[in-house]
Amino acid sequence: MPLCPWEPAQYLFFSSNVPPLFYYSHGISVIFALVFGLILFLKAKKASSAKLLFIITLLFSSWVLLDLYIWASNDPSSILFFWSIIILIEVLIYIFSIYFIDVFNEKKDVSFKKKLLMSILILPIVIGLPTYLNLAGIEMSFCVALEGVIAKYYVYAVEIFSIMWILFYSFRFYGKTVDPSTKKQIIFSTTGILFFLLALSSGNLIGSLTEQWQYSQYGLFAMPIFIGILAYLVVKYNAFNIKLIATQVLVWGLAILIGSQFFFIKVPINMVLNGVTFVASIIFGYFLIKSVKKEIEQKEELAKLNIDLEALIKQRESLTHLITHKVKGSFTHSKYIFAGILDGTFGIISPELQKMAEKGIESDDVGINTVDLILNAANMQKGLIKYDMKKTDFKEVVLKVFSEKKVPAETKGLQIEKNIKEDDYSVLGDSFWLKEAVNNLVDNSMKYTKEGKITVKLEKKDGKILLFVQDTGMGITEEDKKNLFTEGGRGRDSVKINVDSTGYGLYTVKLIIEAHKGRVWAESAGPGKGSTFFVELPAV
Repeated sequence: MPLCPWEPAQYLFFSSNVPPLFYYSHGISVIFALVFGLILFLKAKKASSAKLLFIITLLFSSWVLLDLYIWASNDPSSILFFWSIIILIEVLIYIFSIYFIDVFNEKKDVSFKKKLLMSILILPIVIGLPTYLNLAGIEMSFCVALEGVIAKYYVYAVEIFSIMWILFYSFRFYGKTVDPSTKKQIIFSTTGILFFLLALSSGNLIGSLTEQWQYSQYGLFAMPIFIGILAYLVVKYNAFNIKLIATQVLVWGLAILIGSQFFFIKVPINMVLNGVTFVASIIFGYFLIKSVKKEIEQKEELAKLNIDLEALIKQRESLTHLITHKVKGSFTHSKYIFAGILDGTFGIISPELQKMAEKGIESDDVGINTVDLILNAANMQKGLIKYDMKKTDFKEVVLKVFSEKKVPAETKGLQIEKNIKEDDYSVLGDSFWLKEAVNNLVDNSMKYTKEGKITVKLEKKDGKILLFVQDTGMGITEEDKKNLFTEGGRGRDSVKINVDSTGYGLYTVKLIIEAHKGRVWAESAGPGKGSTFFVELPAV
């Protein structure tokens, strides 16, 4: 058989028949594919999707190298043989792309039925590969294969079917998925692989129909873009459960792009400058990868510590609930005993014993309220409290607390006053929990005020409702202000005045008010100069 009208290929891939651009398009695509696929495979050997992607990159690289050999060779027999192999490889790329998308999304192997269907699609090509149905011969003037029915029609039918399969499956899986992050992964992975497949096939389709095969080479530039999308998936969503791969691909991809310029540089000085840039990019890339690796290790260590901290917090919450429930049960049981003494269940009692029983009930009530306070704070932290948000007259809430606290305050020898201007004090909130917050603030002022008065003031200004609870008590130091409204936060000398201080009363107020999109704070001129507590809520 006569040879093609150009010289034999040197080193398999070099001859005058190969346009210079082809070395760039083929070389960049192969190196990108192999580097990314190999790194991904080595870093995530246990992931089936990583293995399948590695197979796709190997098939693609084989396709590209064989295509370059066909352009360079002047042996018609070799061209026909490897042209047939390329047709099979192209279909395998599509079949494994289906396989990859399925496994990537489902995180498990495909069913036997799907594997059987994939095999059936490939079978006619395997059987017809060496026959005229695939390639009928070769046109000697340009050494281009004459494609038969399989190469010209069946292959593209399989590729169209594969694209439709990927689209249908991805749409269906997207519809079933609830997690937004997973939805984005589906979009990026499907878009990336479809872009790659369509770019690869569109050039070949044009070549089959027009015999202008040089157009098929431009589709190879889609591989680096596809690799970029996969690298983004790895970085953004840790799609393959690995680290560093995006940095490595970026660095080596940059080095490859710079190195590829050696094929086109003709001026010696440019060759030297490109060489210096190439070496510098490799050195820079090495230190960049090392730096990123160190940062990732630190983040992973921090994430591990956060997980350990979350576990400790959960243990603490469980212990808190267990202890508080047990303690509350003890207080309740004790209260029933004192109540039985007072109501005559145990017979007639002396006045002294009656007085002691009354103090016992009062002490048990304080204990039960303290336990409830801690439990409420814990439940609010975890978001277990469900607020019944509806239009509420905040003035009625404040007046109810005021009336309930008036007698206890006066019994303690304190004056308690109210100053509420006439206005609409409607807020969107839960009246029960708002009352709990106001009650805690007034109760707090009563506990830390030995003499003088407490003023409860309410006003509306600039679309905000402002509550003031002002007292003439012990005041607040600048140091103690930092601990107010924090979990268990108490003033340095607060226990000297209130032995039952827990630090959870004001913390509960903060949680309630913030849940109502408001804010709470305190001001004081200093120790012994009283305090003012403020609550601000949005009016409706």
